[in-house]
Order: sequence, then C-alpha cells, then structure tokens
Amino acid sequence: MTDELHADYREAGFAKRLGFGSAPALIVVDFCNAYLEQDSPLYAGVEDALASTERVLAAARAAGIPVVFTEVQYEPGGADGGVFFRKVDALQSFVRGNPLADLPASLIPADGEIMVTKQYASAFFGTSLASTLTALGVDSLIVTGVSTSGCVRATAVDACQHGFIPLVVREAVGDRSTQVHEANLFDLDAKYADVVSEDAIVAYLAEHR
Repeated sequence: MTDELHADYREAGFAKRLGFGSAPALIVVDFCNAYLEQDSPLYAGVEDALASTERVLAAARAAGIPVVFTEVQYEPGGADGGVFFRKVDALQSFVRGNPLADLPASLIPADGEIMVTKQYASAFFGTSLASTLTALGVDSLIVTGVSTSGCVRATAVDACQHGFIPLVVREAVGDRSTQVHEANLFDLDAKYADVVSEDAIVAYLAEHR
C-alpha cells in the first residue's frame, strides 16, 4: 500500500490506535498441517508465520496469559459446515479424521490452554469463545494464525464486535497471496484492529509478565 493511501485514510479518520489493553489473551487461529504441507490444497507457504507464531506463543506462556487455539472440524459429508462447506471444496481437508486438520507439533496446546472447535471462519461464530474470554477478564486479543484474509480477519473483526481489542501480529499471520495478505492487514488496521509487529508484542508481553 502506498504512503499516499495511508495518508488518505488517516486524514479521513481511519487507523486510530486502540492500544494494547491490560488483560490480553493469545489466539492461534487454525494453524494446522493443511496450510503447511505442500501437497495440501490449502498449502500457503506460511512457514515464516509459523515461526513467528511459535515465538509469540512462547512469550505468551512466559507471561502467563490465557492461550486459545482453534481448529476446524466437520462431520463426514459436511452437513455441519452448511453453505461455507459447499462454497470451498478445500474444506474437505477438515473432515474429521483427516490428518491435514491436525496441529503441528510446535503448536500443541499445553495443559490448561483452550481449544475451540469451529465450522465457520470466525472463532467467535457458534462457539463459547466470547463468554470464555469475558469470564477470564480479558480485554484484548492477540491474533496469530491463518489465513489473513479468512479466519484471521473474521476472528479479528468479531473480537472488535464483542468488545475485545484485536491485536493482529503482522509476522505471525499469513496467506497464500502476499497481495491479499497485505490488503487485508491494511483494511484491518484501518477499521477494526491494531496491526502490530512481533517485536512490539513480545516486548509488551515481557512487561506484562
């Protein structure tokens, strides 16, 4: 995105900073083998985003904040996926029992960490995530995972709509297209979330520890 476009949005009143909040949680959105194995229809070349997510996860665990993972799972035939399942053939990768839906070894939830199973893009839609975060006293949600234009975007927008400050970590999210990735980060940062660097989040979590 050009400097002129950034300036135009700022002058129109977009891209205000929300800040880090005082009671964060981390969410790792759908970072599973389907996006990492080259023979998968969903392979996205997001190995750098995985490495960044691993570092943010380590910082979150060291800080002792709540950690949430999400996974997508459908019954055979996809009846529980509705129109979304019908729209995107690649969602067959998430039918129950398919190893592409498994998380990589580096992102296995630890004891006490939360796994949210979902069928649609947002981690909030049709799940108890908002109630869980509210019960934990969370006011901001650090967002990592895949894909930037899909489940990351939907989760960040819904976090905003449920009253949680979304903090999308630029290096820790990814998409199969660099152009799509950058366009969605630009739009999220303008309207719904703060897009922040890995270094800024890690430093914030070190102070929060």
